[in-house]
Formats: sequence, C-alpha cells, structure tokens
Amino acid sequence: MARTVEFNEADAIQKAMEVFWVKGYNGTSLRDLTEAMNINASSLYNTIGDKNELYLRAIKLYSDQRKEDQQRRLLSKKSAFRILVDYVNDAINVIADGDKGCMAVKSAFEVGNVDKRVKQVLKADSDNADRFLAGLIRKAMEEGDIPADNDPELLADYFNSTWTGWYESYILHKDPVKIRKMGQYFIKQITK
Repeated sequence: MARTVEFNEADAIQKAMEVFWVKGYNGTSLRDLTEAMNINASSLYNTIGDKNELYLRAIKLYSDQRKEDQQRRLLSKKSAFRILVDYVNDAINVIADGDKGCMAVKSAFEVGNVDKRVKQVLKADSDNADRFLAGLIRKAMEEGDIPADNDPELLADYFNSTWTGWYESYILHKDPVKIRKMGQYFIKQITK
C-alpha cells in the first residue's frame, strides 16, 4: 500500500517561493524545490503539478503578499506622504540589502517574456502597485505634501520604472550607497 504524504500546501508554496526568489526559475532545480518543501517529487506532481505550475503559484503568492503589505500601509495612521516615503525607502532597502531583490522584477525579466500566465500575474501586480502609488500621491497632493500640478499616474509609473532601474544598477555595481542616494533624490524630486 502506498504511503500518503501529508503536507501543508500553503507552507510548501511559501518555501518554494523563497527558493525561486533567490535562485530564479532557471536556476532552481526540482531537487532544490523538493528539499525546501520537504516532499518528494511524486508528491509535488500529484498535488501541485510541474515546476512551471509551482512557479506560477509562487508568483501569485508573492503578488498577494505585496497587496497585503500595501493594505497594511494604507490602514496605518500615517499621512499619505509618510506612507509613500516609507514605501520608497523600503523599496530601496530591498535592493540595497542585496539579499534577494524584488521577485516581480526578477521574474519579469527571466520568465515574463516567455510565459503568458506568469506575465498576466506580473502585469496585474504592476497595475495594482501603480494604483496603490497613484492613490497615495493623489492624497499627498490633496494634503499639500506634493505639488498639485503633478500627474499621480505618471509619478506612479515613473517610480515603478525607476525602481527597476535601481535594481539593475545594483546588480551591475553592487553599490548600496548609490541606490540609497538615488532613492533620496527621487523623494526630493517629488516634493519640489
């Protein structure tokens, strides 16, 4: 009689996400995944599917966690501008600390161009981030912390594009000071 393998699927996907986040899709082997998830390959295939399906679920989990983080930020008692500055500084820290970077940015460059389902999840994540940032910028404009002649959607797009450039710069130069300076310059520019 075959042994039934029991595991917490949500925990297993979280562990797989951590591996993909560090190693990327192409750098992650099936063995890396099964070891991290503490399951065997047949359990993975029988419950979740193949590596691609697991990656898709890991990207969705990452995106969901980012949405939850944004909602927590919106529920804080801070001003919209303070939330925005904290968000920018946290983005800088994700890059400058150099451990993992942003899984969404990594995935967009590695897999987003060739996998339509991953691209859909990443596009929805990016659209959500744009709405989050534009809403904060709009409210900060209403509160007088950002000049009212700005376009909130354009600034949100600009930040997301700039953030990707910071990440590329860090990959190439490994200079956290440079990233922190660029982040502070960005904050200064939106408050002129």
